[in-house]
Amino acid sequence: MSRAQMKQLKNFTLILFIVILGGIYIYPVFLMFLNSVKPFKEVVIDVIALPSKIALENYSYVYDKMNYGKLFFNNVIITVTGIFGIILFSSITAYILDRRRTKYTQIAYVLIITPMLIPFQTIMITLLKVMNIINLSGSIVGLGIQYWGFGIPMAAFIYKNFMQTIPHEIDESAKIDGASTIKTYLYVIFPLLKSVTVSIIVLDVMWIWNDFLLPLLMVNSSPNTKTLVLAAYNFVGQFNTQWHYAMTAMVLAVVPSILFFILLQKHIVEGVVAGAVKG
Repeated sequence: MSRAQMKQLKNFTLILFIVILGGIYIYPVFLMFLNSVKPFKEVVIDVIALPSKIALENYSYVYDKMNYGKLFFNNVIITVTGIFGIILFSSITAYILDRRRTKYTQIAYVLIITPMLIPFQTIMITLLKVMNIINLSGSIVGLGIQYWGFGIPMAAFIYKNFMQTIPHEIDESAKIDGASTIKTYLYVIFPLLKSVTVSIIVLDVMWIWNDFLLPLLMVNSSPNTKTLVLAAYNFVGQFNTQWHYAMTAMVLAVVPSILFFILLQKHIVEGVVAGAVKG
């Protein structure tokens, strides 16, 4: 076998492996979509069988039952609030840490990224008590603000690595032209962070939009403050679960984030790789 044939065989094997691995991950999602258009009896009898008829009435029932429009708006507010704070504060933090390299900024950098190593489950009870004290519990805007603390460490880590690839001469040129530090950041540096910013936005939108545990702790007390994922869980009961409605609700909950990911997925690898060049 020639070298070219060996290379083709390796490429084919790699592609086949990736397809099989991708199929394993996609299969549960496929079952979710499949069972969302099946009557309850068919879901109970055979989960993997194709539906005898397409039960689109599942979607109209769940849409009304969930109060989808209201909860969709809740998700948008929470996600936009969380993303805005994460991008703003993490990019500014990374800029200061990279441009002012002292022993104090090095200590600050370690302290900022350390929360990435702490599991959320170890602090969630304490967090709930603190949020109750400062009146951020039970508020969708307050929930969005809480995501700042969980999202900023990773975003600052990515931003700082990318910031190291931007020459300091750019800052010096802006300073000579009379730009302040804030103007240099806003009008010179931040536009250069476009690829990594889009990457962080996509990853964090997928996380915040589909998060379950933190909204369960913070905004589950009122139907008006719930998120789509929490509303989908309402169809799962202790003694009786309406699986066809639960699957339909999950489809309605996750489809917006999936579409957002598909539209911007090309920026993820570009941004993460760019941010890791000097990491």
